[in-house]
Amino acid sequence: MKKINPINYCTFCGAEISIAIPDGDNRERHMCFDCGEIQYQNPKVIAGCLPVWGDKILLCKRAIEPRYGTWTIPAGFMENGETIEQGAARETWEEALAVVTNLELYQIFNVTRMNQIYMLFRATLSDPKGYGVGSESLEVELFDEINIPWEGISFKVIHHTLERFLHERKNNNFTFNIDSID
Repeated sequence: MKKINPINYCTFCGAEISIAIPDGDNRERHMCFDCGEIQYQNPKVIAGCLPVWGDKILLCKRAIEPRYGTWTIPAGFMENGETIEQGAARETWEEALAVVTNLELYQIFNVTRMNQIYMLFRATLSDPKGYGVGSESLEVELFDEINIPWEGISFKVIHHTLERFLHERKNNNFTFNIDSID
């Protein structure tokens, strides 16, 4: 079967792209043989927050695909020129119109099949009434543990992070964790 090339043209000179192993490399890359540029494709970084107020967690119901209508924590792709903390706080504002403080890196997930890295922070919601529906959300709500809509959680990464957080919260012993989901 012929390998489909998702990058068709060089972003530097506009020539057609080929797949080849560059000199000194050990894997196939998208290469331009006209100008010599390599079109690297690297994982996307998702930054997000687990915003809490007391014993409640702020969740957003997705207004976008994938997983439209399911619940998640505020998270999304980082933008160029921002730190991971700035990205997580920005996504929380964009999706939940919420300001967070005390961001602590809590969870990294490698999702290799999707070429994604999730970097999720525990954070404090600055105001228990200071949130609303952002442009990528249908609803935003503070949930206590017994009311979390588990059957409607959007992604395995979010489900695992919520479960772990609730388990660790019982002992008030939060640990940083790196995991993989495929």
